Amino acid sequence: MSTDGGLHIGILVFDDAEELDVVGPFEVLAAWEQHSSSESGPKPHVSTFSRDGDGVRLAKGLRLVPAHSADDVGPLHVLVYPGGWGTRAMIADPTHLEWLRQVRVQTPVLASVCTGALVLAAAGLLAGRPATTHRDHYDELAEIDPSVVVDTEARFVDDGDVVTAAGVSAGIDMALHLVARLESPEVARAVRRGIQYDPAPPV
Repeated sequence: MSTDGGLHIGILVFDDAEELDVVGPFEVLAAWEQHSSSESGPKPHVSTFSRDGDGVRLAKGLRLVPAHSADDVGPLHVLVYPGGWGTRAMIADPTHLEWLRQVRVQTPVLASVCTGALVLAAAGLLAGRPATTHRDHYDELAEIDPSVVVDTEARFVDDGDVVTAAGVSAGIDMALHLVARLESPEVARAVRRGIQYDPAPPV
């Protein structure tokens, strides 16, 4: 949590993370900062961070310079873990998985988008829990941890301290849900109007 008493939200970025997995939740959560009322609770603060603080190249070529490194981002209230092909390296990295387990201990809410759930599962953080991921990766999630109860219908699954979203654009839905949950449905509706997000039901 941030030192000023606000809700500190960190979005991890890494090479080959999916662009919308990162910027979709960031847009929603940054808009929440603008709409949040100091009377309704701690003010949210959202920032991006990479492992070493260096810039990253996302899956389709967008380059992003994060605000922090993993060492200086500070304690988080919410960690958002995006998906994308870059998760393959994370799943195979024991040091990263151990870092994630340690962060999990002190982070009240852990959220993933798309195949970010596969990394959470590889770290043992989804054991026995309901969760979702991109529809093309349900089987892979089940292979990584057969105890995960894979939800193939939901856009996102809120299991209390762990929230997982389906593929790519579902991260926006999840972020709006977090705004409603952590502040109020009214503020979430204001954010949704502000970013003019009104999708048709997914096909």
